[in-house]
Amino acid sequence: MVRTAVHAMVEHKPRRTVWSRIENALLNLLAAGGVVCIGLVLAAFFFDISLILFKTGSMSPTIPQGSMSVVQRISADDIKIGDIVTVDREEGELPVTHRVIAVYPQRPGEALIEMQGDANPSPDPGPYRVTEVRKVLWSVPGAASVIMWFSDPMILAALTVGCAALVLWAFWPRKNEATSASAQHADSKEQQ
Repeated sequence: MVRTAVHAMVEHKPRRTVWSRIENALLNLLAAGGVVCIGLVLAAFFFDISLILFKTGSMSPTIPQGSMSVVQRISADDIKIGDIVTVDREEGELPVTHRVIAVYPQRPGEALIEMQGDANPSPDPGPYRVTEVRKVLWSVPGAASVIMWFSDPMILAALTVGCAALVLWAFWPRKNEATSASAQHADSKEQQ
């Protein structure tokens, strides 16, 4: 009797279709994307990492206009000549991201730095007094437009609804799963 029940369970195991394989691959891809997002949030929190979008080409060709850069906040004591850093300016002015061409240490944790854009013929006017800056770790050309597109509220709303529908669809019981579960339940009752 036990052997028959096991044999019946093996026979009732549904075959995987091409569509179910595609479905599983898509869900695995989305899950991997979720893990990457969680990793990025943790990196931003623990390592003080953020993103900067370049609207101008003052750092071309190193960082062309429309690039996205990953930056990390560092102390003024850690700034070196040749670093590409973002400096926050006075109220109402946008931050500036250029290459450091001179560092003049002041008291501990403070420095005067001179900067110049790679595409600019002359240095920025006057030095910047800083206690911390955001150092460019790496950049991706052309990524700024993609990030701006994804930050549109209508796109975010559509993505949220789409992801919610996908999760609902993934966990919704299938007809063959319900039939298989009821057959297994009936087989287990026969054994008793």
